[in-house]
Amino acid sequence: MVQKIKTDICVIGAGSGGLSVAAGAAQLGKKVVLIEKGEMGGDCLNYGCVPSKALLSAAAAAANIRTASKYGVHADEPTIDYGAAMDHVRSAIDTIAPHDSQERFEGLGCTVIREFGKFTGPKQITAGDYIIDAKFIIVSTGSSPCVPPIPGLDTVPYLTNETLFENRTKPDHLLVIGGGPIGVEMAQAHLRLGSQVTLIEAAPSIMGNDDPELVSVVRESLIKEGMTILENVKATGVSKNVDGAITIEIEGGDTKTITGSHLLLAVGRKPNIDGLNLEAAEIKHDRRGIDVDPYLQTSNKHVYAIGDIAGGLQFTHVAGYHAGLIIRNLLFKLSKGKNLANEISPWVTYSDPELAHVGLTEAKAREKYGTIIVKHWEFSENDRAIAEGTTAGKIKVIIDKKERILGASIVGKNAGDLLQPWAYAIANKQKIKSFTNYIAPYPTRGEASKRVASSFFTEKLFSSKTKKIIKILSMLD
Repeated sequence: MVQKIKTDICVIGAGSGGLSVAAGAAQLGKKVVLIEKGEMGGDCLNYGCVPSKALLSAAAAAANIRTASKYGVHADEPTIDYGAAMDHVRSAIDTIAPHDSQERFEGLGCTVIREFGKFTGPKQITAGDYIIDAKFIIVSTGSSPCVPPIPGLDTVPYLTNETLFENRTKPDHLLVIGGGPIGVEMAQAHLRLGSQVTLIEAAPSIMGNDDPELVSVVRESLIKEGMTILENVKATGVSKNVDGAITIEIEGGDTKTITGSHLLLAVGRKPNIDGLNLEAAEIKHDRRGIDVDPYLQTSNKHVYAIGDIAGGLQFTHVAGYHAGLIIRNLLFKLSKGKNLANEISPWVTYSDPELAHVGLTEAKAREKYGTIIVKHWEFSENDRAIAEGTTAGKIKVIIDKKERILGASIVGKNAGDLLQPWAYAIANKQKIKSFTNYIAPYPTRGEASKRVASSFFTEKLFSSKTKKIIKILSMLD
């Protein structure tokens, strides 16, 4: 029997962004309907951030055993229980899941409908036996892994991030197509858990959105650990052998075929817009997602789109940031906040070493500003890194002629954590001097941030002009 509901806000998609909007609006007294056909918590909790980092932690434990001898601690090659590693992944998901659960959101006052939702009018959604009329509708349906049109792919079994964590058989040889963050992270995780790994990337370089200078540090580390990396090559065909092995035909480079036991596809993501019937609500969209203005409003003034579906950076923290803008703009009626995610959002690849970035890369900064100043600080000059024996990496900072911080990239241990003050500085339009005005605790890796900032002023500080000033001042003693 059809049930009709009138509500203030209808949220389609219970991923990171949708849940944040629903929770915020409900706790502020608004009537909220939350629609989700799949798993509560969306991609991040069930197939992305949480499980991948949990698997990486298991892999790091194995790597620590293998490298312990350099500290005088001798251990045998670790015995890998791949199924138990996946149990750790499941445990992490299950521990976080109650926070994203249907029960919690119903407790907050939301009406949760576990059906697929689609537009049937400018302000109307149909989900199962429900018809929802809403003052505002928030589309937060996220994205899904792309499946490339490789001949023969439909004849072989393959994994994506949505199925990888259900696999309990350790791959003998994992073939990974796609050298972006997901491909690199899961390739290294499996390498450390005892699989042979070949990483295949069609572009000239893995991690193509990052600074090539810092990517080289990651690449060198992966190869040193035993990974085979094939760059600037194209997979032109896939087939399954009689023994069940998978062979990939490759165009470009010296290798023509590569055979493995398992195949992981990590070639990007596509927006989840199929079936939403966006035309019924006159919402403009294309293959990249839903068109939005700087305030995340669609071509339908009653509908907003956030997160991956909005066509920008595809990160959980961006979806959370979008959710904050929606709450501010719709409920508090403050001066509208613009979506600045593409300018201020950081990103991190959680490889070992990690690679983190915020703002403009050197190439983008030169393109936009022409003259820039680039400063580096190597972790080989950081006392904490030396003490721990993990000196691979550096901080790279981009500054303009007015001493404004344009961008920062860090490669090394805990780079994602070390990036946060730089993300804060860029979001708040701070100048490089702000990093010289605080006292950094010693010995910490974070001290490198102050060192690289101070290096900007070194040439001026010890110049002949400064020496003359000091000499003049000394006469006043």
